[in-house]
Amino acid sequence: MTGWQTLFYKEVLRFWKVSFQTVAAPVLTAVLYLLIFGHVLEDHVKVYDRISYTAFLVPGLVMMSVLQNAFANSSSSLIQSKIMGSLVFVLLTPLSHWAWFVAYVGSSVVRGLVVGLGVFIVTLAFAWPEFAAPQWILAFALLGAALLATLGLIAGLWADKFDQMAAFQNFIIVPMTFLSGVFYSIQSLPPFWQTVSHLNPFFYMIDGFRYGFFGQSDTSPWLSLGIVGIAWLAVSALAVHLLRTGYKIRN
Repeated sequence: MTGWQTLFYKEVLRFWKVSFQTVAAPVLTAVLYLLIFGHVLEDHVKVYDRISYTAFLVPGLVMMSVLQNAFANSSSSLIQSKIMGSLVFVLLTPLSHWAWFVAYVGSSVVRGLVVGLGVFIVTLAFAWPEFAAPQWILAFALLGAALLATLGLIAGLWADKFDQMAAFQNFIIVPMTFLSGVFYSIQSLPPFWQTVSHLNPFFYMIDGFRYGFFGQSDTSPWLSLGIVGIAWLAVSALAVHLLRTGYKIRN
């Protein structure tokens, strides 16, 4: 194995060696969300006519886990390497900026999908969702994980300290994730907040992913796919540019 494959393998091993923390813990967190919200709101919230609230909640929690863990993997890897000084060993290699991009984003997508699959398997004990359009499930899972992995790469390059990374995640990633319709349909919101929700790209990832299960969504899956795809291309162009110029890693 050479080039990007070696770096990709190293990054996958990095999170897999501590899978109890990087995989099992997020799965447990998602299950707790399901138990609490499903138990409290099952008889009080009606989203779609033929779908229970718990079943509606499962795809949202799966996708939320995919997004958050894809971001956490690439961002934590870079910031830890920078602070511990081990990044120099990667810089010494003749890897191109494209090799860095593919390896870090690819390994983060793997972690996001592994955690999402774990959440889905565990939640089958509480609700059995439908599979109306599996191709949409796969498309939005891959594209959403890639988008958040790329954002994590940018955040890891930008941050110099752990508190900067925590601020990026706590004030940007987490609020946008929770306000994307994971726990509710935006049709239940007042018109003003529906408009605000449509400005959140995370909403389109959640909504498109949920469409793959139920064949119902708050907006067209094609529109969601287009917005998410354009967003990923934009952040990818920025990430590749930062890697090519060695932003905050070669100085």
